[in-house]
Amino acid sequence: MSTAILIPSQNEGLLPVLFGSDNVKQEEPTYTPYEVVNEPVRKDKRRKHFIEANTSPVDILHLKNDCIVPVFSKDNEMTISHPAFIETVHKVASELFRGESIDEPDIMVSHVIKGRIPEAIHKPVSELLETDKTIYYERMAFAFEIPTIYESINGNRVNLCVTGVRAYNRENLYSKKTSERFSVAIGFQNKVCCNLCTFTDGFQTDLRAMSYHDLFRGVMKLFQQYDAEKHLRLMKSFTGSYLTEHQFAQFLGKSRLYQCLPAREKKCLPYMELTDSQINMVAKAYYNDDNFKREHGENEINLWKFYNMLTGANKSSYIDNFLDRSLNATQLTEGIDRALHGDNTYKWFIE
Repeated sequence: MSTAILIPSQNEGLLPVLFGSDNVKQEEPTYTPYEVVNEPVRKDKRRKHFIEANTSPVDILHLKNDCIVPVFSKDNEMTISHPAFIETVHKVASELFRGESIDEPDIMVSHVIKGRIPEAIHKPVSELLETDKTIYYERMAFAFEIPTIYESINGNRVNLCVTGVRAYNRENLYSKKTSERFSVAIGFQNKVCCNLCTFTDGFQTDLRAMSYHDLFRGVMKLFQQYDAEKHLRLMKSFTGSYLTEHQFAQFLGKSRLYQCLPAREKKCLPYMELTDSQINMVAKAYYNDDNFKREHGENEINLWKFYNMLTGANKSSYIDNFLDRSLNATQLTEGIDRALHGDNTYKWFIE
């Protein structure tokens, strides 16, 4: 039988900080950019990742050594680079979870932006050398686990996990330097399938920062307000609620209808971010997913399985939408759970 290790006994002093106790004096953390992180080993490209479609795995050495850093064109001020973002978040986790084991980041990128050095501007493409080329990635996401903080839900081990997303397409790089946008989440990762479980208190979709110190403080504040026990209780509650096959079919059909609703009617319903293709993936998972499919002869599934069908489908999202849809999967499942117990807010999706 698995045992939850939320805060090991040797780190009891961290408990008030983790759960945001007002009785603990919060000191301003000190941080020097690029101070951290042992260099990670090259990653196995065949392994499962937390996000899959439209992305490629890289390591932090590639981001540091092979990629340029975009600037704001009006004043040539540098943006906060991808590796600096990763290292800053990793540093916050190291400060807050002292004594815990923290894994190397799993880094995924997409939308490569290619360029040339000035000396190669007039070269034909066929004559370009590798040293003539420049690249950076418009979108980057990373996740790293803290495997010594875990729980078991419905036989699935979930490890505490930190996730970050940076998308340069959200920035106006043609302007002067302004606050930059980051998305950061702390939640859990289901080790059976690498699906991420994102919770409202542990997610900030638009964290603004002008400097490394701003970013550090923003991430620290987010982590301190996250209530891991509350998040785990929510996910465990999903195992006690069930959707009949008819209700599941209603959800699939209503989700397809949702995309085509008149704007006035859609405003009256809770927000649903999954696309039609992702809803199709959920339908296939109902019969074919090795871990969460309906058991033969049964005509219902619990909401934990349903939730993991949604988070599994979300792995096909583009990087810049990934965390928002991950949170939306949690909100959908929580809302449908309430609908099964008489609440009317999400009833439309299953009635």
